[in-house]
Amino acid sequence: WSQSQSPDSSLEIKEKEIREKGSEILREQLDAAKKELKLKDKECERLSQVRNQLEQELEELTASLFEEAHKMVREANVKQAGAEKQLKEAQGKIDVLQAEVTALKILVLTSTPSSPNRQLHPQLQSSGTRGAHKCGGGHVRNKSISRAFQSSSGKPEPSSVSIQSAGKEEREMDSVLFAEFLLWKEQPSLDRSTAFLSRIYKEDIGPCLSFMRSELSQLVQRAVENNSLTIEPAAVSALPTVKAAALECGGPKKCALSGLSRTCRHRIKLGDKENYYYISPSSRARITAVCNFFTYIRYIQQGLVRHNAEQMFWEVMRLRREMTVAKLGFYFADQG
Repeated sequence: WSQSQSPDSSLEIKEKEIREKGSEILREQLDAAKKELKLKDKECERLSQVRNQLEQELEELTASLFEEAHKMVREANVKQAGAEKQLKEAQGKIDVLQAEVTALKILVLTSTPSSPNRQLHPQLQSSGTRGAHKCGGGHVRNKSISRAFQSSSGKPEPSSVSIQSAGKEEREMDSVLFAEFLLWKEQPSLDRSTAFLSRIYKEDIGPCLSFMRSELSQLVQRAVENNSLTIEPAAVSALPTVKAAALECGGPKKCALSGLSRTCRHRIKLGDKENYYYISPSSRARITAVCNFFTYIRYIQQGLVRHNAEQMFWEVMRLRREMTVAKLGFYFADQG
């Protein structure tokens, strides 16, 4: 009987061994799974911490960006308000300047060297209200000039009297001179290299401002060109201390330009220089004739003359004639 059960016992033993081995394998697998699970839990925890940190940084960055954006908006609003204020101020200044320009144009349109506006040229007023006047600066153009050949009593020029006695004055346009004027008028400037001004410098301005004192003559011409010459009655103010030699500056009885003994009721100042130079009536007439010419062509250059080309041309020719007549020594005594 014991021998017959022996195979079964061995079978049970084998089964038991198999179960034990299986259990051991399962335990090992379970332990490995637990270890892996713990590792995954740690990884999940680490990733969770990373996520929380990123979320916090993102919130802080978002808050910082919003704060910076609000700051930029506030600064932009402040700058915009400042710019709008400056724009309004600038617009106001522009309106004022436009009004001044309009008023100046109205004065200029009613004033030419042949018929000056007394508001624009206060030196043409009576001697009781007239003071020193300057040939440049400010809103008034060429204050030093009055019409060289217009007497204070309003009498006509001797030349016009003789012409009228013989008959009505006629005129005929020189086509070459008119062509040179039209070419200059397309781009008006004070560049003496143009054919128009080159001819006038050679035929009129140069001779009219050519005096015995050549060096002083050149300074006078330069001051006229720069619109910085001042002419004033000699008795307007006390005589300044003159640094230049008396021979150069002349005196009440001697013209600084011609060097001749003449009664000098006016004196000139060149730009910002301190010296005054006494000039005779004839010298003053020659200077003012040239100033008249420069005043008119500056008006044309600035677009202030509304006449047509032919009217402008004849006014230029009249001014050239005044320079020629003054150069020849004709002038009206200053009654003012």
